[in-house]
Amino acid sequence: MADVETSRHIEEKAADWVARLDRGPLSEADSAALERWLDGDPRRRGAFLRANALSMMSESGQALGPDFTPQAFATPNPLRHRGMTRRKWLSGAGGAVAASLIALGVSAPAGAITTGLGEVRLVTLEDGSTVMLNSQTSVKVGYTRNERRVHLLYGEAYFTIVSDPHRAFLVEVADARLSASRAGFGVRKLDGLPVDVLVNQGSVALGRVGSPKPLVLGANTRITLPQADGALPVPQLVTGDLVTRELAWREGKIAFEGERLDQAAAQFARYSRTRIEIRDPDLASEPVTGLFSAGDPVGFSRAVAAIFDARVEQQADRVILSRRTNRT
Repeated sequence: MADVETSRHIEEKAADWVARLDRGPLSEADSAALERWLDGDPRRRGAFLRANALSMMSESGQALGPDFTPQAFATPNPLRHRGMTRRKWLSGAGGAVAASLIALGVSAPAGAITTGLGEVRLVTLEDGSTVMLNSQTSVKVGYTRNERRVHLLYGEAYFTIVSDPHRAFLVEVADARLSASRAGFGVRKLDGLPVDVLVNQGSVALGRVGSPKPLVLGANTRITLPQADGALPVPQLVTGDLVTRELAWREGKIAFEGERLDQAAAQFARYSRTRIEIRDPDLASEPVTGLFSAGDPVGFSRAVAAIFDARVEQQADRVILSRRTNRT
């Protein structure tokens, strides 16, 4: 009977592969060896993602001073907002998370990749970079000798870029182009809304038709692109808590911090066919705060009904929230 590979050995091997990628692009033989290793055990892709993310944090931490250690940076703070920490995400990257359907460790050949309603998918590109697609998202992947290119057609995606000095990594969305050599960032393109870019690791160069030169976005920055052509707006510095909330969808969650109840209901519509209908305007304007499962609009409705003393009525594919008639 073959010995079972220990988790510790897998983590060490993943760190070794990340270190080899840091030194430069892999040969064809080494790339094939890495893919065989990743396919050999379902735990390995998660370990590889964790090692890559920790390596990125270590590079970013050089600016934090000589006392910085990536282990300390990754350690969760028990007082952090609702317990959502960077380590929680990293440790969960190799397993199932709470959405209707999440596929992990899927290799992505060139071509289109699309997720359905309530589906979140993590795909690994041929160079080791990854793209996580949110619900109802479509990207088109292409490779050339000098470029790795992903076109976000619609939806929302998070990119974790592995460095390759010989091939740039480009993300195209609407009339904008983002390039990075080593970074983690999210891009959102939803109907009727401007394109939103959120960088939480590394740096990303953003160029646009009509802009004279690219704009460099550092870690914890956000930019919303106006729909009209022209100069790029000034990016905004954002807090770590906001980044955590905005990227909670990667864990199959939705995080709110004071949004209106009707706005929260619209968020759930991105993940489920069950619609939340709010019949009282005052109830619709109530602020919502908390962390909820993206695929459970009924559970969310019951929770907020208890908080706001409202009534819940479920009818087929609708959940109706209304004020109690005897409320004073």
